[in-house]
Amino acid sequence: MKRTLIWIGALVLGAVLGLLGLTWLDKSMEFIALVYTRLFQLLAVPTIVLAVITTFATFGSNGSGKIFGRTITYTLLTTFAAAAVGAILYVLIAPGNLPASAISDNSQFSIINSHLSYSDHVVSIIPNNIIRPFLDGNVLSLLILAFAVGLGLSKLPDSENKAIVVKGLVGLQDLLFLLIRGLVWTLPLGIVAFSAQLSAQLSAGVIADSIGKYVLVVLGGNVIQFFVVLPLFLLARGLNPFHVLGRMTPAVLMALFTKSSAATLPVTMETAENRLGIHSNVSRFVLPICTTINMNGCAAFILVTSLFVMQNGGTPITLGTILLWILISVISAIGNAGVPMGCYFLTLSLMSGVGAPIAILGIILPIYTIIDMVETAENVWSDSCVASMVNKDIYL
Repeated sequence: MKRTLIWIGALVLGAVLGLLGLTWLDKSMEFIALVYTRLFQLLAVPTIVLAVITTFATFGSNGSGKIFGRTITYTLLTTFAAAAVGAILYVLIAPGNLPASAISDNSQFSIINSHLSYSDHVVSIIPNNIIRPFLDGNVLSLLILAFAVGLGLSKLPDSENKAIVVKGLVGLQDLLFLLIRGLVWTLPLGIVAFSAQLSAQLSAGVIADSIGKYVLVVLGGNVIQFFVVLPLFLLARGLNPFHVLGRMTPAVLMALFTKSSAATLPVTMETAENRLGIHSNVSRFVLPICTTINMNGCAAFILVTSLFVMQNGGTPITLGTILLWILISVISAIGNAGVPMGCYFLTLSLMSGVGAPIAILGIILPIYTIIDMVETAENVWSDSCVASMVNKDIYL
């Protein structure tokens, strides 16, 4: 409770500093925010790899298989629910088409990343070099490598060599969590910087040109998923959503400002274990996987934005179209990287692939900062819910 109050105080202080409009102060806050983001990104990559490897190696492939199955099940259920909520709101609110002049004014945007395709994105996750995924921070590639190594260790017969390797990996993980706890201890300074940075952007009118009903659908869907749908999942499993959210607030707040579930992962794991009491075998296995595949907010964004862009391009939005794009959005979100603007560029690639007028995404771009923040907070909250449900299934 004390830590949460300190973080909220840092949030308020940062908002006030950002509203002062002092250039030197804004630059300082941007610098501090960048430093913290880079530090958490630095810790995120080894956290993912070591968590998956050590869980497989020490918990066994059979036990891990049970946890993995529950994780996939809850991930698919919550992600489909998020996309369905977005689809229902889109039909009810019915955003209209943008003026043709507004689209043509952003025509230069249509050449950005237009060469990308979703198949390129899928191929990029298959590692052909053991070092490159670490250098690029390619989370899906790292998961593939970690699964392979962890599964291999679990299948090796017990021997002195295997014990040495496993103990070394566990020791590295313990060291990593010590560094994470130290960084989390200093995080109020980072929260001040993140909050000031956002406050300065808002006061500068970054979101002044919002496009009404579209934004209402996207943010409304996220809010409903966050405060209604995910708590219903927890209640269905006999868990108290107020307790879970109260304990996981530091991680959700961190996600709100970093706009990266991968960068937030060290805080999510530390908070889940030390505040929520999730077993380490669950948190260190489920959360890295969820960071990569459990993208509730991303699925809703891809669906709503794709429908909006295609509608403006003259595509009739029928029930069949909506159902098809619910499926596409869920599959796409599962393959998305948990990094800032990951959903945005993935949607851009999808729309380019179907020949939709992607210049519209240039209009959405100025307000995407706010959308990305809310999406990421929802994603981390969903990760926390999945981990809580899996933990109850396995240990309670």
